[in-house]
Amino acid sequence: MTFRPRAPRLPRAPRVPVGSPLRLLLLACSFALAGYAGLRLLAGDWFAVALWVAGAALLHDLVLLPLYAAADRALVRAFTAAGRREWVMYVRVPAALSGLLLLVWFPLISGSAGGRYRSATALPADGFLTRWLLITAVLFGGSALLFVLRLRRATKQRPPADH
Repeated sequence: MTFRPRAPRLPRAPRVPVGSPLRLLLLACSFALAGYAGLRLLAGDWFAVALWVAGAALLHDLVLLPLYAAADRALVRAFTAAGRREWVMYVRVPAALSGLLLLVWFPLISGSAGGRYRSATALPADGFLTRWLLITAVLFGGSALLFVLRLRRATKQRPPADH
């Protein structure tokens, strides 16, 4: 019997998850739309736009991210200490959505861009704070309602304890 060395196997190329054709089409459309928006945005004062994007990224990474990470950590610790860690999402989701709305609409909510908004749209800029507070109340109220409904369903499905 003769010994023949085995040919070395070439490593396989990693398989790239492509997805469905619909997913690829949606991804291509989103990149095209983002590119178009970027070109339109940079057509005016590109330096001010680039400065604003860089400043927003730094503000988010250096100030906002540590703030909301610390708030989330405190929320998780409080619910974990109470033995109710599964309740965290009922506070986390409406708080995140409310915070996102505040971040996007802050100039109008704070009233600092009222004149510019009125001159661009011919609409009054008042009422944004009230609307944001109402949306926040609806988000937390809906979350509380969902929590109560799920808690009630869980207690109905639980078998009675034998004494």
